[in-house]
Amino acid sequence: MKADKIIKFLLQITGLILINKAGFYIVELFELRIPGNVLGMIILFVLLWTRVVRLEWFEGAADFLVRHLSFFFVPISVGLMTLGGLIAENGIQLAIILILSAIIGMVVAGGTSNMLVKRKEGKETGNSAHDL
Repeated sequence: MKADKIIKFLLQITGLILINKAGFYIVELFELRIPGNVLGMIILFVLLWTRVVRLEWFEGAADFLVRHLSFFFVPISVGLMTLGGLIAENGIQLAIILILSAIIGMVVAGGTSNMLVKRKEGKETGNSAHDL
């Protein structure tokens, strides 16, 4: 049974990687001015929203990645140590940008989560008025 879970997890990760790579490929093919990973997330969102793919297909891998998200920031933090001069020169501007982008990210994530919770509650009570 454990082998089944490992295979399922690997397939979920592979699916997420393929969607991410599709974003990079589309950006390169059409020379778009958007990061490939952002386009990949937009593609995943649209696929989930239109129910072309189901959340259950990626949920296990996504939960794992979110639980270990802080681990992925270690290389970034180490890389920042080499940018001491840049931070000393432009520290105030960088801090303002970081704070504003964090606030925007929290507002968008919170709003999306709130909308999804209301949608789920609406489905549980049989009310479909909260559908996207």
